[in-house]
Amino acid sequence: MENEEKEIVRMPLIGDPAPAFKAVTTQGTINFPKDYEGKWVILFSHPADFTPVCTTEFMAFASMHEDFKALNTELIGLSVDSLYAHIAWLRTIKEKIEYKGMKNLEVTFPLIEDIKMDVASKFGMIQPNQSSTQAVRAVFVIDPKGIIRTILYYPLSTGRNFDELKRIIQALQKTDAEGVATPADWRPGDDLIVPPAGDVNVAESRVQGSEDVDYCLDWFMCLRKDKK
Repeated sequence: MENEEKEIVRMPLIGDPAPAFKAVTTQGTINFPKDYEGKWVILFSHPADFTPVCTTEFMAFASMHEDFKALNTELIGLSVDSLYAHIAWLRTIKEKIEYKGMKNLEVTFPLIEDIKMDVASKFGMIQPNQSSTQAVRAVFVIDPKGIIRTILYYPLSTGRNFDELKRIIQALQKTDAEGVATPADWRPGDDLIVPPAGDVNVAESRVQGSEDVDYCLDWFMCLRKDKK
């Protein structure tokens, strides 16, 4: 009806529970987040099958799939294409495409069929100023409790940095496990930031023989070595 109000869906934010959904994928039907309890998840969207930037991205994800699995992280892709288009495109990638030494790559993580844009709309992946019929390049990092921990958005023309996606997972897992923060350009093995003491006197006393702090650059900025 003309007077019927449209439902306004707010894009989920960092710290929100990830929206739940059921979807048909190239690996069967998934029930999110129930099927992924206890796992980290990278849920990402791409604009369309059979497009060049998306092809390089899927090859990169497929080549790093085992790396993410080793980090207890599952991958879920999405676009508004049909299941049949997904299957044909992934077969083409495996059988015909070679890029930067990557070839014969089989994508074994699920790719969601989202023709009606139901899932994409829940996650704010449709941004009309870019396209009203394609999802932008969105990335949601979701923790084992189903909470959104990181959100990244890229324009249609720009491919993602997959080393950075892996680094984000590593940094979040380190933060959760050890109660630390990670500095700019942190990589596993680099020094870690100890949360500020909040008081200069406390900070100065803490660094004297503290097992939690190896050195301070100032009262508000103390670090320790990565003992693991």
